[in-house]
Amino acid sequence: MSDQKNPFEDMMRAAAEMVNSVNPAMASFSTKEFENLMPKMPKDMLDMFFGTTINKDGLDAKTRLLITLAGLTMQGAQNDMLVRQTVRHLIEAGAHHQEIIETIGQMSMFAGLPAMTRAMNLAKEVMEDKEEKET
Repeated sequence: MSDQKNPFEDMMRAAAEMVNSVNPAMASFSTKEFENLMPKMPKDMLDMFFGTTINKDGLDAKTRLLITLAGLTMQGAQNDMLVRQTVRHLIEAGAHHQEIIETIGQMSMFAGLPAMTRAMNLAKEVMEDKEEKET
């Protein structure tokens, strides 16, 4: 057994101490709460920016967002906020929960199970939040 410290944990601890010394209020900062400040785009806007409004023969907004979700999963689903926001936009664009789950699941073949599991947990969190708000 080794008493060797993890350098990453030391680095994160030092960064947290620095942030607390500069602004103690940041100790309770939550990126998840920060997401609430960013509204999701309405379906019409999604179609305009990501859909077939300009490129009639191109991919629709839902397909583009499914591809985005696949890419975020491939990167290891490292950015919680982007994964959750993409899932919110997918639901707004008309994606069914099963389509979201299958897109993430497909990435397990390429990104590995840890990345898929992380993305799946983030997507599930959004889908459950949406279901709670609807009831």
